Amino acid sequence: MASANQQETNSAAAAAEYPRVGADFKSELESFRPETLTKAATQEKNPLPTAADVQSERAQRSVFEGIESFDASQLKHAETCEKNPLPDQEAIQAEKGVKRFIEGIESFDTSRLKHAETLEKNPLPTRETIEEEKRA
Repeated sequence: MASANQQETNSAAAAAEYPRVGADFKSELESFRPETLTKAATQEKNPLPTAADVQSERAQRSVFEGIESFDASQLKHAETCEKNPLPDQEAIQAEKGVKRFIEGIESFDTSRLKHAETLEKNPLPTRETIEEEKRA
């Protein structure tokens, strides 16, 4: 019985700590009618990830764990072979020949050319020839 009295004392002390509600507020609560509320559309939001999100996160996590726990001692030794990117002698000589050819064209002396007469030939038929063909 002493424990029951103690609980009542504790609950009374706890109730004394709560703020007092005014009489006008109390009367408003008592006269409240839920019918006066307006209808509101509610949207249910789901903050939980989808199954696809969970699956992709697991896949990403497994990749990261694989990278973190990688054992370099399992790698095989590989020999590297350096290749010479320089051209061979034949390619160099061919390029020099092309270069000399271009220099020869650029430094060509036109004064050493001989004069030549140009004859213009008219391969078109004359009027007489055309008239003869029309008669035939």
